[in-house]
Amino acid sequence: MLCASGAFAAEDFLAVPGLAGRPGGRLVSAERQEPKTLNPLFSSDAPSKNLIQRMMADLIHINRGTMRTESALAKSFRVSPDGLRFEMELREGIQFSDGHPFDADDVLFTFAMVLDEAVNCPQRSLWIFDGKPVVVKKLSNYRVVFQLPSVSAVGERMFDSVPILPRHLLEKPYREGKLKEAWGLRTAPAEIAGLGPFRLREFVPGQRVVLERNPYYWKKDAAGNRLPYLNELVYTFAASEDMQVMRFQSGESDVISRIAPKDAAVLERDAARRGFGIRDAGAGFEYSFLFFNLNDSANPRAPWRKVGFRKAVAAAIDRQAIVKLVYGGYATPLATLVAAGNKLWINGKMPPLARNLEAARALLKADGFGWAADGSLLDDAGQKVGFSLVTPSENPERVQTATLIQADLKSVGIAVDVVPLEFRSLVERVTNVRKYDAALMALATADADPNVDINLWISKGNQHIWNPFQPKPATAWEAEIDGLMQKVLTTRKYEDRKRQFDRMQEILTAQMPAIPLVSPNILVGAKNNLGNFRPALLEPYALWNVEELCWQGFGSGSRK
Repeated sequence: MLCASGAFAAEDFLAVPGLAGRPGGRLVSAERQEPKTLNPLFSSDAPSKNLIQRMMADLIHINRGTMRTESALAKSFRVSPDGLRFEMELREGIQFSDGHPFDADDVLFTFAMVLDEAVNCPQRSLWIFDGKPVVVKKLSNYRVVFQLPSVSAVGERMFDSVPILPRHLLEKPYREGKLKEAWGLRTAPAEIAGLGPFRLREFVPGQRVVLERNPYYWKKDAAGNRLPYLNELVYTFAASEDMQVMRFQSGESDVISRIAPKDAAVLERDAARRGFGIRDAGAGFEYSFLFFNLNDSANPRAPWRKVGFRKAVAAAIDRQAIVKLVYGGYATPLATLVAAGNKLWINGKMPPLARNLEAARALLKADGFGWAADGSLLDDAGQKVGFSLVTPSENPERVQTATLIQADLKSVGIAVDVVPLEFRSLVERVTNVRKYDAALMALATADADPNVDINLWISKGNQHIWNPFQPKPATAWEAEIDGLMQKVLTTRKYEDRKRQFDRMQEILTAQMPAIPLVSPNILVGAKNNLGNFRPALLEPYALWNVEELCWQGFGSGSRK
């Protein structure tokens, strides 16, 4: 690659300390769903994102193993004392996977597309602050500056998963207004290039995607060997969870990224004979919860309008039974609406919620409820109390959890009618029609920082599930949470942010609009001779460090 003087610039590698491995081989992963696009600007589904991330790279990356940020395409960066200016020094001498040089113009071009309202990129909102976009300027061929209109507490984490795209390939379709059609599933591999560890070789719809090693990748190991170690990464499409498990069990695939507890026991019985292992990475970043309909249009006399009723429901639920019977022990009871894997942000002063029927009955009695001779709960008008509970029909763990809750609440006289619904119908009923009593759902947090769930916490958020899109806070406690979350988003010091977020969790526990249940553990599997395999708690659980994965010998399970 030529520099300004005409001489070839040395490649500015990122050396990974302590890393060693054997080059070569092929890794196969059976996936449940096909990607919908290869264009990073329009990907919103997990299969598309996971595939694209293997071919692309960002300026600053969140290490899924440590949860901390690390330099990527930005060799270094400086943040101004006021937190408004990020000045970055880019890696020199590196190339896209088609051999074309990378420089600051690619960074400016990428963010011009992200910020262009006409493009309608899903990530655009992350770069708009109080209605004003971030300003990106080129200082030199390998230096850029980002000027923020206002302070963001997230800081450098913003840059994760914004892949830097090749101007030389995408500028023409962008100028012609055809960016949406670029990099579709039928695009020729030679027309797609990125800065990630692999590049596209073949896409056969309905069958497989084959990625090959990017010969220009900018990372190397401790011995100076260029990464990735693997020659090929192959995704095959299993169409169902059962087929995905069968392919791994039979040896057709080498890794499996997420295993249901019911399948883990089956696989473990076969592990020694088949030469693979099942890893329990611990409680993850998914958390399930039951929430009530607190919309203004809902029945104002509904029993769940009373805080005591909601807290009594929380006290009557046996989370340990959910852990044991639904997840086979591979889950963690929750104390707050924060995933159990998020150790940095959980309010550690709040113990997990334990079943206490005596406390549940006392709360109900204090709130004016009574009981009939048959044990049914009665409201102050003498009417029997109950509610319907909608939950996704496609998710067996969710349906089984709802059934256990139904039995738990019967112990205090509350009748629960479990209503499994197709997921899209459930979302429509909860967020748009808003005609339901209670729902059982789960969220999977994409990052350790609370900013990613901001639309759940704030009253105007579209994921403020118990009463979304509020023009102004409906309650004093929601108004307080809005203020706390504004501080969490704009305060830079972790200790100060943590104090505000702890208080937010205390308010939610006191009001209980949504009742925390459990966080499932992350269970993954891999052939025993797959080296440098370190599953993470954030997606992609098994392949987050795919450039480091290697075969420790070309015996059983390896792919030449």
